[in-house]
Amino acid sequence: MADDYYKILGIEKNAGPSEIKKAYRKLAMKYHPDKTKGDKSLEEKFKKISEAYAVLSDPEKRNQYDTYGSAGFQQRFSQEDIFRNFDLGDILKEFGFGGPMGGGFSNAGRGGRQGGFSGGNPFFQNAGQGGFGQRQRPPAKGKDIEYEIPLTLHELINGTKKTITISQGGSTRAIEVNIPKGLTEGKKIRLAGKGETSPNGGPAGNLYIRSQFIPTDGCTIEGNDVLVSKQVPLTHTLLGDTLEIVTPDGMTLNLKIPAGTNHKAKMRIPGRGIPEMKGNDCGDLFIVINIIMPKELTAKQKEIIQQLKKTGL
Repeated sequence: MADDYYKILGIEKNAGPSEIKKAYRKLAMKYHPDKTKGDKSLEEKFKKISEAYAVLSDPEKRNQYDTYGSAGFQQRFSQEDIFRNFDLGDILKEFGFGGPMGGGFSNAGRGGRQGGFSGGNPFFQNAGQGGFGQRQRPPAKGKDIEYEIPLTLHELINGTKKTITISQGGSTRAIEVNIPKGLTEGKKIRLAGKGETSPNGGPAGNLYIRSQFIPTDGCTIEGNDVLVSKQVPLTHTLLGDTLEIVTPDGMTLNLKIPAGTNHKAKMRIPGRGIPEMKGNDCGDLFIVINIIMPKELTAKQKEIIQQLKKTGL
């Protein structure tokens, strides 16, 4: 597991330069080899806090660390990179120690070279077991690929299989993808190692699949909810009615429209929307009532409307 430099120094991620320096000074005074008298585990502790300080005290390195996270930073930066332009001796002198390591700590780890912190940059002088030597960078990972697949409402609800063609290193490749139910907008599925190949023998990147809903007349989706517009005559909303509704999953239901239902009212049918990708939850179906207003009236209709007008309706 990659080291969390903020936790190592015991500071918050928004700590300022003075807080970082103060935290390192306190720990250096505690774990400096002159204080720990050859305790190897505490020497390793000192190395870790020095590494954390080398990164977090440098604005550019800290920015890279915050951008890529612990694991990503460790993959991109060797120990030489981390301690470049970092003079541990001067820093420790500022804290009251006489030399780079006060004369102690001459053997930085089992199997390591003699000299330890006594000259040069001690963090690069041994790569033996338990030491703190220069690390070889692993081969770079291939680039990730994102692919958008158009899906119908039926496919979003039930899942499907799709064969897609992607470009990898100048050639094309067909891949069959199992699309799970509930792959709504904003969600992705990851196919590990199906992205671009690495240029220098590292692991391949990943392929990320996201969906694009194919709209149909009168149907929209919001998250996992489905909204279906229904045209209803004015009198049916005034007096109330029962509508026959076919849900997106194919079930036929009778939906009661109360008398006095307003235009654009939403009638909720719970659990008849798009299922979640994980678990058993499901979105809802909303029937949106669109009241049909006649553009022209017959003479008889006008007569009836005039009578209704006299009643105050």
